[in-house]
Amino acid sequence: MVRRRHTKKEIEAALAYAEEQGWRVQDGGKGHAWGKIYCPYKDGECRCGEFCISSVWSTPRSLGNHARHLRRIVDNCTVRHRARRH
Repeated sequence: MVRRRHTKKEIEAALAYAEEQGWRVQDGGKGHAWGKIYCPYKDGECRCGEFCISSVWSTPRSLGNHARHLRRIVDNCTVRHRARRH
């Protein structure tokens, strides 16, 4: 199923980056959330056992900051860093 695009180009670019890294992007959030991004590794060590899941806001206060935050979550994934070291 094809997800709908985020209306803000900065956020959409960050979501496309997450998808390129193997993350799943799910639209259809509740409240102020547009959707969520999910880590592909599903490892117990990832994010202290809570896995990497983060909300994507519909209208964040700062588009640039929220887009950078989403990219940082993808880049700082514990399991991803461990895989790169080996």
